Amino acid sequence: MNGDASSGRALVGALDALAAAGAPGGVEPGDARAEGAAFAAAISESAPGAPQAWAAALGSTVQGFFDAAVRARRWRQSPTAQLLALVAEGSAQVQPYARALVEVASAACGLGEPTITVVAAASVAAAAQLDAAGVRPPSPVAGPVISGPWSPSGPGQPPSGPAGAQDGAAATAAQAQVAAEPVAEEPPAKTLEELLAELDDLTGLEAVKREVHRQAQLLRVEQLREAAGLRSPAITRHLVFLGNPGTGKTTVGRLVSGIYRALGLLTKGQLVEVDRSELVAGYLGQTAIKTQEVVGRALGGVLFVDEAYSLAGDQYGEEAVDTLVKEMEDHRDDLVVVVAGYPAPMERFLTSNPGLASRFRTTITFADYTDDELVQILVRLATDADYAPAPAFLDRFREILAATPRGEGFGNGRFARNVLEAAIGRHAWRLRDVPEPTVEQLRELLPSDLDEDLHAADPAAPGAEPAEALDEAAGDQPEKGQPEKVGGEAS
Repeated sequence: MNGDASSGRALVGALDALAAAGAPGGVEPGDARAEGAAFAAAISESAPGAPQAWAAALGSTVQGFFDAAVRARRWRQSPTAQLLALVAEGSAQVQPYARALVEVASAACGLGEPTITVVAAASVAAAAQLDAAGVRPPSPVAGPVISGPWSPSGPGQPPSGPAGAQDGAAATAAQAQVAAEPVAEEPPAKTLEELLAELDDLTGLEAVKREVHRQAQLLRVEQLREAAGLRSPAITRHLVFLGNPGTGKTTVGRLVSGIYRALGLLTKGQLVEVDRSELVAGYLGQTAIKTQEVVGRALGGVLFVDEAYSLAGDQYGEEAVDTLVKEMEDHRDDLVVVVAGYPAPMERFLTSNPGLASRFRTTITFADYTDDELVQILVRLATDADYAPAPAFLDRFREILAATPRGEGFGNGRFARNVLEAAIGRHAWRLRDVPEPTVEQLRELLPSDLDEDLHAADPAAPGAEPAEALDEAAGDQPEKGQPEKVGGEAS
């Protein structure tokens, strides 16, 4: 119980620090705390006892924990909404806010009974925030070996059990924060050529790349015709993204936002990603206000509505759609809306309101990844995290892919990421009796790291834990320089 109280105080302190870091940049303290609380919930979601510890610390409920975790799962591998807004504005608070998020990730590891899965999630999430802020965390291989509470049995080895997981996560996050070197000035906005090059560098998505290039050229020529005094038909900039989870939709949405800014069509170029829960309130009348507030955050950039079809079919969702259509018209010069989801439900959604179909005339379809592309994604993820998959590891991954059904629920790039994170946990467990592993041992992933059966006899082994459910907001392809820049995403 004392441990729960202590971890709760650590989380509250981290949220207070986050609010203080964001305030000079214009982030409302309440918004910062709410974002940080959701961020912590998403990181600690799989830890036994975490919902109760989180709820007790924040005066909330267990249901509130899970609601927050669902909203924030995408931030486990991509920058949070407030951080993206600070980046888009070129705020001097970008790096302080990112470092404060690292502290929130560290505090989240103390909630409940931390596991290796939570440690891995915290490390990836912390790195994503620092990368988005232009701060590159140190390589876990090239950096100095951590001593002290991280390694009572030998350099570089965490102690076993939840306490070891908690200390290890805190040490990892703290090392990333302390060793990161601040950038002297904010980087300039990316050019159209740079953004299109990033798009082309994504794994797969060839049809998507062609359509985005075509759309960018169409809008560029429209601007040139207008500047020359020529008449030009009104071209809607809003987009429909169709595809299964993990096929790159959120990543491409973020690039589209930057491309539109580079073309001068948007003033900021940030991406605000939401779902039904962030647009719809608990009763009529409040939904319109909630939707207007979300649009306000997205002005100057792209509002990305994931699983938009969930807004169809009830009066609350209809109120959100009606409000969104009006806001799109009122702010047509500085707002782009992207609606995303499965193909069939999205067709029904677009016909649910007369104003929708006329505003969304461009549809981009995201195909599932092939096995070869998923292998490329996994290799890129592993390489960015300083792991080296052995050839036999990749052969075993191909076998897993061949045996995995490919329906609407298949996670694509997110599936590859989840498999890798589970393998990293088993890799750490495999080295538990090696006092001083070599750099090669710390990096190499073997086929056994993919097989749960080899760990099932030991209930404490990470492979014996139930696999974390594939979430709707994980697996994004991060922006250039982020650790998971590969080709899979959540939406």
